[in-house]
This record gives sequence, C-alpha cells and structure tokens, in this order.
Amino acid sequence: MGRTSRKRSTLANRAIVASAALILGGGGLIAVNVYASAGEGASGSPPDRTWNMGTQMSTIDCPDVGNELPDVPAEARWEVDRELAAMDTQITDAYQQFADRKDEISRDPNLAENAVLGPLKAKRTASIDRIATAVERNADRPQGLDGLAPCSLRADDNNNQGGGGYGSGDSQGQDAGQGDDQGADQGQGGDQGADQGQGGDQGADQGQGGDQGADQGQGQDGGQDGDDGQGQQGNGPEASDFVDIQSVQPNVDRPRQRRGASRGTFTTDCGRNENGKFNPDNVIVAPGVSNGAHHMHDYVGNQANDAFASDDDLANGDTSCRNQGDRSTYYWPVLRLQNGTAENDADADGGGKDQNVGEIQTPSQVTLKFVGNPTGKVTAMPRFLRIITGDAKAFTNGDANANASWSCTGFENRQLKDKYPICPDGSQVVRSFAFQSCWDGQNTDSANHRTHVAFAQDNGRCPNGFRAIPQLVQRIVYDVPPGPGFAVDSFPEQLHKPVTDHGDFINVFDAKLMKKVVSCINGGRKCR
Repeated sequence: MGRTSRKRSTLANRAIVASAALILGGGGLIAVNVYASAGEGASGSPPDRTWNMGTQMSTIDCPDVGNELPDVPAEARWEVDRELAAMDTQITDAYQQFADRKDEISRDPNLAENAVLGPLKAKRTASIDRIATAVERNADRPQGLDGLAPCSLRADDNNNQGGGGYGSGDSQGQDAGQGDDQGADQGQGGDQGADQGQGGDQGADQGQGGDQGADQGQGQDGGQDGDDGQGQQGNGPEASDFVDIQSVQPNVDRPRQRRGASRGTFTTDCGRNENGKFNPDNVIVAPGVSNGAHHMHDYVGNQANDAFASDDDLANGDTSCRNQGDRSTYYWPVLRLQNGTAENDADADGGGKDQNVGEIQTPSQVTLKFVGNPTGKVTAMPRFLRIITGDAKAFTNGDANANASWSCTGFENRQLKDKYPICPDGSQVVRSFAFQSCWDGQNTDSANHRTHVAFAQDNGRCPNGFRAIPQLVQRIVYDVPPGPGFAVDSFPEQLHKPVTDHGDFINVFDAKLMKKVVSCINGGRKCR
C-alpha cells in the first residue's frame, strides 16, 4: 500500500431510542427522541428535540452487546466473538443503507423503520439468540440480551453546538483527560513530559492566540471533502470536531510519586511502520474474521499479526523491534489526510468500502515506553496478555471506556479527548495512549477483552484483586498540514470521531527481556 509521510509547511447513561418512531412535523421537520451521548443532561433522561432529518440525523446507534455480556465460557468464546463480529458487519451494512437513502428517509419517515432499522433488528435478534445458545451449551443462558437488539437513528452532538466555529476550547480542555481513573495513569513515568517536547517554549505558547478567533473560523470547509462541511464524503469528521490547542487550558494531572514508587522506564524501538504493514483485522476482538475492525490498522512490532494469527504464530513471527526479544504486537487505527487523494485501499475492505478514505500518513515518531506505578513495584506481564485501551465505538457507546488523548508538540500538558487539535505552525499532532496498568493476576484476556485489566485508581493504587504491571505509554506524532483535514479510521457509523481512537497490544516479550523490563522499572533506571 502506498503511503506518504507529509512534510510541514454505559448504556445506563444514555437513552436508546428503541425504534424509529419518527413523526413528520410541519415544515418538513421530524420530531424524534434522540440522546446524543453519555452524560448529557443532569437527569440522565433524553431531551425531546426536533431535528431536520436531512441534515441532523447522522448515524445508527446500536447497543454494544459485547460490553453487556456476562462471563463467556472459554469453550464458547470463539463462536461468540465471531457472532459479535457479524453484528458489526450488520451495523456497517445498515449504515450504508441509511447513508444511501438519507434524502428518501427525510421525506418518508417510515422508510427508516421499514428499510433500515427493522431488518437490522431482525438480524441482531438472530445473532443474539445464537450467542445465548453458544453460552448455554457450557453455562446458564444469559438473560436480558434481547433488549439490546433494537437500534436507532441519532444525531451528531456537534451539529447542535450552535454559533459555528469549533466551540469553547476552555471547557473542552478542562474535561479532556480528566475525571476517569485513566487520568491518573497518563502522567506517569517521571521524564515523560520532557521526552514529549513540553517545557521550553510553553510559556510563550500559552500567551499566544491573539488572532485565535480568526484562526478558528478558518478551514471549516477547506481541506475536507464532502457536503455540509464534512469530510469522508459526508461521513465525517466535521469542522466542529477540531479545536485550536492554544484555546485549551492545561489539564494534565500526575499522581504524586510515593515512597517505594517504581520510577524507571523501559523504551522499545519498533519503528514507525515504514514497511507499511496494514490490515483491517483485529485478532483480539474478532479472531478468525477478515475485516473484523472495518477500519485499517497500523502495525509495529510483530509482523505475523492478522485475524488468523495464533499465539504460536506471534511467538515465531518476525518483529520490527530493534530488540528481537520483543515480538509484541502494537497496533492502532491509521490516520489519513482528507485531501481528496485516493489511497491504494480505496476499493478495499477497511478502506473505501468501509468509508475510510484519504491518504494514510506514516507517523514522524512512535515512542513505546513502559513505566512504573507511583505507589509501588510492578510485576511481570504474562506472555500473550491482551490489552485494548479506548473504545472504537465511543461515539455511540458513550465515553465510559474512551481513552483517547490528542494534543500538539509543545502543548502536551493540554490533552483533548473528544476533539482533534489544530496545532500552530511548527507544532505536530500527537496521539497518546496510556494503557491499563493493573492485571487480575490470572487471565490474559476476558470475555469483553477489558475486565482482566484495569486502570489504577486516582491515588495510583490498583483496585482490589489487581496487581501493578509495567504500563505501556504509546505516543504517535504526525507532521500534517495545519487546520482541519485529517482523521483516524473508524467503523463507518462512528463518523471518524476523535473520541473513538484506541490502541491494541499483545505482550510477546520473551522471559529474559520481560525480566529486564521489570528490573529497570523497579530499579529506577532508564533502559532500552
């Protein structure tokens, strides 16, 4: 695949509309109950809103069945994972139906139910039944899953901010990267700030922005393909998904290092995917399913990773890591320029067929650093431990599992969770992932691929029953043109929202190198 490296110039918290009960109102407006995202409204109940269907209804919102499953017996996991992947494909197909017929739906509200949501519900009901049957062969049949079958049409939160521009950078910045237990983890690793280019010119940078208002009004239509100010041929992102980083207040808090903290670091150099390894698979979430992610991934480290890779395949695979003892696999959604340039995957699964278009960017830097715990020592990660951080479906799921962090070099004390940054001249876009740093001591994976690991609590300690492990802190830098005009790949219905950014990791360190990692971190040394 051709690539260019650009040089500079939880269900409880959101209301699900169970059916498309759309009422045609006066003036061609359609009244519909829509709840845009988790946390909106103090009462937790959805406000009634009247939307112009032709411009406001943006996507399909389906409950995430995988997040709601109880423990799945090991014997049933393969079948359950395959069925969950099939449900993702059902949503993708339904979204395409909706996108292709949006104008018709705006004129005939019943069409949404008859042509899109009704058939989707029937398919999801059948899949949920197969999942329950698979579990029932080895355990009690899970109850209450049928209520997750209906999906709804929903609006894009950003369409309703009003006033144009990019919204209030101050309030966005204060929220981003705070509030969750994840925030405590993101600042660890004593020298991280210096490594990330903070410090020197920050004071001057913070005083900039005299012409910021003018800057924020630029680029709303420029640099993006499509109608109504959207890129990706109307599939997002929008101008309102971007904010000038200089308008964001510093918001990074680091937990205090206590006596006995593990202050060392271990950095592994696995390159920037210069060799162009991509695929739209996800061997953690959808093993054995081609195009299980419906978006393209960058891979560094293990070169054997695809949907069908076994642990043995990974153990024997080649690695792009300088230290050959690290055969771990590190992967994340690619970032593309929305510049009208067709990539080699324009007609391929995970690319253009899944609404992911534009020129894939090779990072200018990739840093993979393992850091310690601010309250004590770390223990070795088990081999083949799988960790997913962030939520690829956070736009519709809400932000309970979101862990996106966007910033700019020179401004990394300001992190954005649900906005892309507009960086000033001389500054580059930064994506950061601070992975979960606590392990349950038993499992290398779990039914929902989350509950076997956890984030440290606000005080830096692991939750009861979990032990501290080396925390992967991943930093990816891009030299892209200033202003809107770039986006991460996503599931089509997630509209390339920045909050959907996520990272995946499978530990394939050999025992000798993992012992060195733990020794360096616990001993307070900086190692490579």
